[in-house]
Amino acid sequence: MQTPLARKLAHYVALDTAELAALEMLQRPDRVLGPGTELGWEGQIGQKAFILASGWVVSYKTLRDGSRQIVDFQVPGDFIGVRNILFRTAEHSFETITDVALSEVSGADLIAVFSTAPRLATAILWALSCEEAMVVEHLVDVGRRSALVRTAHFLLELGARLRLVGLASPDGYDCPLTQYLLADALGLSAIHVNRVLRRLREMGLLTFRDGVVRFDDLDALVKLAEFDMAYLMDAGPLLQRIPPTAAP
Repeated sequence: MQTPLARKLAHYVALDTAELAALEMLQRPDRVLGPGTELGWEGQIGQKAFILASGWVVSYKTLRDGSRQIVDFQVPGDFIGVRNILFRTAEHSFETITDVALSEVSGADLIAVFSTAPRLATAILWALSCEEAMVVEHLVDVGRRSALVRTAHFLLELGARLRLVGLASPDGYDCPLTQYLLADALGLSAIHVNRVLRRLREMGLLTFRDGVVRFDDLDALVKLAEFDMAYLMDAGPLLQRIPPTAAP
C-alpha cells in the first residue's frame, strides 16, 4: 500500500501484511473537499480526527480580536485533530487550503488498531510525536530565530516532510501557501515575508515563485537555518523492539 502515511511510516518500520491491513482500515478516503472548507473549530465538542491523503490543510487558533496564529500546515500523510478527540473540546481549528481527500478516524478506530497491532500503534505514536517536535521548532522560530532564518528553517522543514511521502525532491517542491499564510505561521507581516523571500533569492539560496519552492543552494540554506532534520527522521529503538503482529 503506497498511501502517503504508509510511505512515511515505512521509513522507520517495515510493516507486515497484518499491520498494513490494519492501516488500510484507517485510510479509506471518504471525503473529498474543496479549499476553504472548515474541518473543525476551536471549542467544538465531538470532533473527529482525519488522515490526509492529498492536499493541504491549515490548523490555527483565533484570538478574541479576530487575529489568527497558524499552528501548522498539514500535508499528505499527516493526522489531523487526534488531540481533539482526546479532549472534551477541540483546542484549535482546521481548514482546507486546497482540494483535499481524507479519511475520517474515530477514537474507537484508533483504539482498535492500538489493541490489535502494537507495532503499528507505536509507529503512529512516533508520527504524532514528530508533530509535537515541529511545534517546538515553530516556537523557537517565532521566539528566537531571525526572520531570515525562521523562514528558511520553515521552508526546509516543509520540504523534508514532503520528501518523506514522495512529494518533494532535494531540488524543491510544489507549495500552495500564500505569503499571507506564511506570515501568520511565522509571526511576520506579509510585507516582511516578501522581503525575506527576496533576500533569500538574492543570496542564491531559495526561490519561491508561482507555487514552487526551489532550493538553489540546499547545503548553504541548511547551514544558514542550522536545520537538522533528525526530529523528523530519527525513530528510536522502541519501534524495533516490538515484534510484528502475529498472523491469525
